[in-house]
Amino acid sequence: MKLKEIPVSLIKTIKLGLLSAEKIKSKKGNEFPVIVSLTTIPYRLSKVHLVIRSVLSQSVRPSHIVLWINEDMQSHIPNSLKQLEGDIFQIKLTKLHCSHKKLIHSLELFKDLPVVTCDDDVIYDKNWLKSLVETHQKYPDSVVAHRVRCIKYDDKGALLPYKQWKCDGKEDEKWFLPIGSEGILYPANQFSELIRNDKLFLELAPKADDLWFKAVALVEGVDCKKVESPVKDTIPIMGTQKVSLKKENVSEDKNTSQWQALEKHFNLK
Repeated sequence: MKLKEIPVSLIKTIKLGLLSAEKIKSKKGNEFPVIVSLTTIPYRLSKVHLVIRSVLSQSVRPSHIVLWINEDMQSHIPNSLKQLEGDIFQIKLTKLHCSHKKLIHSLELFKDLPVVTCDDDVIYDKNWLKSLVETHQKYPDSVVAHRVRCIKYDDKGALLPYKQWKCDGKEDEKWFLPIGSEGILYPANQFSELIRNDKLFLELAPKADDLWFKAVALVEGVDCKKVESPVKDTIPIMGTQKVSLKKENVSEDKNTSQWQALEKHFNLK
């Protein structure tokens, strides 16, 4: 977490925390038929209610928000989450421990609705969902992302390290890699059973759900678009950043090796 983000995070956290649970659940406003889906880990369970509050406070509300947690966490669900449950927000259990569960179960449960994935450690701008939905309406069969990297190769066709997957505006959209922390919309009825093949994704990309979902999108011909109306960056929630897949995947360059495994298996080049 950057030093300059601390004051903003504190202010946002206090404001969201002061909102009445009943008031935020019953808030009226524009609604779009879309599912917001996420998961969390024990370390963040006490803080994830702030993410739910930020999604419930959106200028465009989703039909449902689903938090998928491992069944071992059921007895540890805090009141801060329970009091937000209602017609929109639901907590559901899964046997899976991996981050892939934030999307695969909701795609199956809500087959005819787009699913937006988000992270469990950030606060989202009030127009975050609206921006995704507006671009989705223009490109209904595409994955839509707030932020992307670009999968890159050198002149000899060798995969570059993940840290060099930066976009300069000239890349083919085919190689856009949606970044999950900022939010990604996955269209309905565009993915086969492949995306839920837990045996395969745990073998090839056990700690990189974004890479797995991108590989499946390439296999099934689903392209990616960036939002046309960007919003303010997400705000990290204090006390949630110590444990992170990002640190492991990026710092130790595990994203590169996991993409190589996916690339080889699916013959993606």
